[in-house]
Amino acid sequence: MSSPRSLRRRLGVPGAVLASAALVVSLAACSGQASAEDGAAKAGSVTIAAHTNGAGTETAITVDKVDSIAAEVPDAVKKSGKLVIGVGALPAGFPPLAFTGDDQKTLTGSEPDLGRLVAAVLGLKPEVKNATWDNLFVGIDTGATDVGFSNITDTEQRKEKYDFASYRKDELAFTVLKKDTWEFDGDYKNLAGKTVAVSAGTNQEKILLEWKSKLEAAGKTLDLKYYPDANSVWLALNSGKIEAYFGPNPTAAYQNTQSASSANPTRTAGTFSGAGETLQGLIAATVKKDSGLDKPIADAINHLIEGGQYAKWLKAYNLTNEGLPKSEINPPGLPLDNQ
Repeated sequence: MSSPRSLRRRLGVPGAVLASAALVVSLAACSGQASAEDGAAKAGSVTIAAHTNGAGTETAITVDKVDSIAAEVPDAVKKSGKLVIGVGALPAGFPPLAFTGDDQKTLTGSEPDLGRLVAAVLGLKPEVKNATWDNLFVGIDTGATDVGFSNITDTEQRKEKYDFASYRKDELAFTVLKKDTWEFDGDYKNLAGKTVAVSAGTNQEKILLEWKSKLEAAGKTLDLKYYPDANSVWLALNSGKIEAYFGPNPTAAYQNTQSASSANPTRTAGTFSGAGETLQGLIAATVKKDSGLDKPIADAINHLIEGGQYAKWLKAYNLTNEGLPKSEINPPGLPLDNQ
């Protein structure tokens, strides 16, 4: 089982985000893997963002089986009648992406919900399996899990074992107070003079340290601050000790949603690719290499994009800024020298 510290480093979020998520995790989280038949998807309709306790907007989406896409599904999966969806959200979960809902049993969040929508297009019953991050990949490797929907970044190294169907941008975001008019325009130079919080040992820290060096070489400053948990970050932002927090875009989306009715609401001031300035990072559905599932899943996602259900899914979780115009099979991924 992954420790909270290792999960924090993988996601790049402050520890308290995971700690707060742990409050809504069911007793099943104590096991190595939890699985349940999914009742969230019904004929012709899928309810997303159910039991999210405000992390998403519950929305019923109309989606029907598409026979031409369903015909592409490998026979073994077709005969099983179900799509086994793997999520690596144990032990604590990570809202708004994947976590145990406020009913203490529903695995909710953007990731399993997209899996449910894809299953509906394929005419399959969704079965969501929640595991540790490592066991998620073990499930895919052994065939116990058909596909991973779990904020998995498309990388060239992973392509040695897996095939991908992209469905979201892998974005980092600057979170500021809503009243702050500053915008990040994609150029590190407009960070000059700023004080920004970041989590240690993360990809976003690496990016900020590179920008800090460039600014200092030009005689300018960028002050980085580190805090032990999310509460400390938001207190520092509210009090003016920092001007922004740089972290995963879904974390920013969650914070913006949670703070919307507070005295100090936040907003996203700009995003930057998690893969760096030369490549748009991508999050992708992940299947065992040569399993034959990559094409039907990509086609199902593209059907959802064309039909508008994809946009409703993104909006429900405040992730519209991570939307893609098209799902691609095995697009360029994070290179081997940047992993």
